[in-house]
Amino acid sequence: MLQLPDNFPDWFSLNWFSPSTLMGMEWTRPFYLYLILAAPVFFLLFNLLKLRFRRKTDIALFESKPIRQWSSLLRIIPSILFTLAIVLVLAALARPQKTSEQVEQYAEGIDIMLILDTSGSMELKDFRPNRLEAAKKVAEDFINGRFQDRIGIVVFAGDAYSLAPLTTDYDLLRANLQTIKLGMIPNDGTAIGSALAVAVNRMRDSNAKSKVAILISDGENTAGNLDPTIAAKMASAFGIKIYTIGVGADGTVPYGTDVFGNTTYVETRLDETNMREIAQIGNGSFFRAENQNALQDIFKTIDRLEKIPIKETRYRNTQEYYPVYLRFAILFFLAWMFTKNTFLTNALED
Repeated sequence: MLQLPDNFPDWFSLNWFSPSTLMGMEWTRPFYLYLILAAPVFFLLFNLLKLRFRRKTDIALFESKPIRQWSSLLRIIPSILFTLAIVLVLAALARPQKTSEQVEQYAEGIDIMLILDTSGSMELKDFRPNRLEAAKKVAEDFINGRFQDRIGIVVFAGDAYSLAPLTTDYDLLRANLQTIKLGMIPNDGTAIGSALAVAVNRMRDSNAKSKVAILISDGENTAGNLDPTIAAKMASAFGIKIYTIGVGADGTVPYGTDVFGNTTYVETRLDETNMREIAQIGNGSFFRAENQNALQDIFKTIDRLEKIPIKETRYRNTQEYYPVYLRFAILFFLAWMFTKNTFLTNALED
């Protein structure tokens, strides 16, 4: 018995002949569809030849003008029924099908902790609109490119806090990123060691295949009571790889505007030594980003380095619908057989 999906009409519904239904089918033997186009031409030629060569009987009739009755048009009904039956048989031979495919993706996700500096120096405008907002935008793009990875967020200035735990709720992560702003941590400074310690504390009990911390900062450690190298050694002991990204250009960079609206500048210089040492101890890499394009490229590099292959399982279900059109063909053929025994046909010709 033909089983139809819920979104398909019953087999006797005329919706089977709607353009949307026919166009949605996959015809595995399209050759028979071309024969359907030829069927009306064939029957037209057949009837013309039949009319030309059929035998005629001479009958003497009174001279009069023949009167045509509308009922004589009913005699074409058997031919129409037979033609439709043949067309539907050809449609069934074309093997209409509907294939549904379900794709399941899975991967052994990794744990990633984003550690973002929110100190006052992140307000510098060598990035647009400033260093912090540029880092947030690139971090969001990084999150959007991950699949089944748990990601968390740590923010720091003079103190460090866990903003978001490790989670695969990427909507939550994006919402938390939008809440990050300059001055959100009252105690200003750069507590890199404390930030790494908070990240380690969040990841130490993780059983993920790979654990990664990405530290984004523009300065050296100036706050907190934990040396960054000690924190990096703790991370290494728990199998956490550390990537450090130093943001900002050296030299004179725009800072803001004065009371007259003029741009103000400050001298800045990134001390790479400490950041490189942290990355080395954490078995990772140090990157330097002096502009937003470089920062984007760095995140793309990290994304490639820490990408776990995504595996797919595909399930294909093919449903045959030729029985529907075959049933219609049988109905029209039986109707044609029935009309053969009625006034609609000429017994002398058949």
